[in-house]
Amino acid sequence: MPEKRTTREPDARYARPDASMSLLTSVMDNTLDDGYAEAARRRGEYGTSRMPSAGRGRLVLAAGLALAAVVITVAGVQSHKAAPTLAKERQELVDRINTAGSSADRLQRDIERLRSRVATAQQQALRSTGEDVRLQELGVLSGTLAASGPGVKLVVDDAADAGGTEGGTDPREAGGFGNSGRVRDHDLQLVVNSLWESGAEAVSVNGQRLTALSAIRAAGDAILVDNRPLVPPYTVLAIGDGKQLAAGFRDSVGGRYLKLLQDNYGIRANISAQGNVDVPAATGVTLRYASPDGAGTGGATP
Repeated sequence: MPEKRTTREPDARYARPDASMSLLTSVMDNTLDDGYAEAARRRGEYGTSRMPSAGRGRLVLAAGLALAAVVITVAGVQSHKAAPTLAKERQELVDRINTAGSSADRLQRDIERLRSRVATAQQQALRSTGEDVRLQELGVLSGTLAASGPGVKLVVDDAADAGGTEGGTDPREAGGFGNSGRVRDHDLQLVVNSLWESGAEAVSVNGQRLTALSAIRAAGDAILVDNRPLVPPYTVLAIGDGKQLAAGFRDSVGGRYLKLLQDNYGIRANISAQGNVDVPAATGVTLRYASPDGAGTGGATP
């Protein structure tokens, strides 16, 4: 008959899984040594409360909180007092800008009126020599004279809601442009150059005549044409054979580029042939006309 066991052996199924890691378990359960814990309790620095227990500590804390409240209150009062002054200065700056803009527009109208008088006097002086027709042609080509005739109207506008591109082609990647639905100066430059290449005889953008000396560039988020800021939508008028000019532009580099901007960025564009378009004369450009010297000296007379 087998002998009865007086002690019960532990069942391995109920042993703790970390029984073999007693040292690690002790370190994790008791993160602070007993001696350090006792010393911390004696100094009053160990416990659930982080508030100073001494009266002096509480007084210092109260003084700090009061000082912070005073600083915040003073800053708020000063900001409130300075707000009307800042608003007044801002309004004065806006008024100055509007006044300067009105003055520039008035001077521009005076320049156009005087230019028209000069052109009339010039035509009268050259009519007797038979050079007035040639002078008019040069004036139209150089942009010093206003022009009208059949052509196209191209309207380019920012996207209604600028968003991300979904296509695999990024037409602005090489130029370093960000992901934006706004028309940039580079876009307008390429569009205008493609109109010239397609056969345009005269081009204007938002009433600004373009010549061989014109510059389209950016200043911040604004597009400037000959230092005149433009606002969207950008209306480009070009004189030429309307149907051929529109078809040629669609097949040009600028037309394909504009189509990519429409597909990728949502930029809006529409081109249509027009029976008659009017483009103004350029400002700041003077036509200098010369002819061979009849005396055979090889010089030229203005």
